[in-house]
Amino acid sequence: MAESIDPDENTPLLRDDASSSESLDKDYSCRWRSIRVMYFTMFLSSVGFTIVITSLWPYLKKVDDAANASFLGWVVAAYSLGQMIASPLFGLWSNHRPSREPLVCSIFINLTANIYYAYAYLPESNNRIHILMARAFVGFGAGNVAVVRSYVSGATSLKERTNAMANMSACQALGFILGPALQAGLSFIGETGFMVKIIHLQINMYTAPALLAALFGLINILLVLLVLREHRVDDDGRHIPAINYAPEDQVEIHDDPEEAIDQAAVLTSNILFFAVMFIFAVFETIATPLSMDMFAWTRKDAVFYNGIIICCIGFESILVFLVVKVASQRFGDRPVLLAGLAIIFCGFFILLPWGNHYPKIQWADVTNNTMVSKTPGANLSTNSSMEPTGCPFEQIWCQYTPAIHLAQYISSDILIGVGYPACNVMSYTLYSKILGPKPQGVYMGWLTASGSGARTLGPIYVSQVYTLLGPRWAFSLICGMMVGAIVLLGCVYHRLIAFSVRHGRTVD
Repeated sequence: MAESIDPDENTPLLRDDASSSESLDKDYSCRWRSIRVMYFTMFLSSVGFTIVITSLWPYLKKVDDAANASFLGWVVAAYSLGQMIASPLFGLWSNHRPSREPLVCSIFINLTANIYYAYAYLPESNNRIHILMARAFVGFGAGNVAVVRSYVSGATSLKERTNAMANMSACQALGFILGPALQAGLSFIGETGFMVKIIHLQINMYTAPALLAALFGLINILLVLLVLREHRVDDDGRHIPAINYAPEDQVEIHDDPEEAIDQAAVLTSNILFFAVMFIFAVFETIATPLSMDMFAWTRKDAVFYNGIIICCIGFESILVFLVVKVASQRFGDRPVLLAGLAIIFCGFFILLPWGNHYPKIQWADVTNNTMVSKTPGANLSTNSSMEPTGCPFEQIWCQYTPAIHLAQYISSDILIGVGYPACNVMSYTLYSKILGPKPQGVYMGWLTASGSGARTLGPIYVSQVYTLLGPRWAFSLICGMMVGAIVLLGCVYHRLIAFSVRHGRTVD
């Protein structure tokens, strides 16, 4: 059983492997320039999501009093629902046409949707519906993640792929950092901000991040048009014609039925990726409402402090990606994925409420320690400048569920910040290796759709369960899901191997 060509495995973060042949330098450099454009596209996709995530709840409450925590779940889910619908479509498009076509189209949709989001305050009624629609279109544009992953998988050899996927995840994490950081920085504009009368646009701490994301989208379109070129290599790193670029009569396609993709491994990978994205969607959705309920933070404080916390998690994620690259080479991809799932379980287990300290109830000082839920007109205040803080009395569980302490919250953030990036990069690294050298656009579209489905259901799940039953039930069920994912991984562990290893072309 012959081993494949073994290029340098020690690829530094965001740098290329050294080419051994001077004649291939030009193609090699062009290939990695194009891959870096994909890194940047992934970075901007991440920024486009996280730049408004911490301010989404306060923005909803500001523009539409009818919005509640349950509706927040639908708004967060709208992004992922749009992405779930778009991912297979853009993936299929990229299988048959140059990648720049679906990329430019999707980024333009994303750009215009962010502008729509910034104007969502303008209608006289149903502003929450406009915010929901805007986020759905932003998510539809973010369906290009399938194209990005498919391109990078097809443009890298088997030995390059873990490094490339880790690099791409690092760019995603960097966007994850800068999005909330930019939101936290722009929070100093304030809720009022200033009006640009000529275009009837109110620029404040809620609309400015969306406008900045639109500007990033314009830059991304220019890079795709000017720099991106089609490249495709086989598992050994040899250049082959790109099926989605070269004429069909010039492309030799081998379809050996004996070398079929392991569909059981594909299905398992999608299920595991769904579980990973589901728990992270729960985490990012509930962070702001949970902190406002448990720590009595104001809207502005919640945006600012959660922005800082998420930035720190993002920096932590980049360190995790560096460790993952080394750990996967030493121990393999599957053990790293298993360890990541176990760490996520610990993160949510720590977040369960314990003890006999209870959260502050909104308006408890007005009702003189009587049962808040029985006080009529509790939402009335004699001082309109005072923002109500604490756990809303409408959430009955606030009166009997112990508070989550800040130390629990921070510890959970740290553990999830380790487990999630490890699982994320290992999930689609393994997936791309399982698929092999064939065009992966549609398969990557389904993987992205799986993750988007999780990010659609996760916010709906947590907003409903958290509002009705509280954090104890919401997070206990997540712990159960993590146990199920660990058991599933153990059952199919031996099948999650690279396509070329499975068919004896290379050794693991």
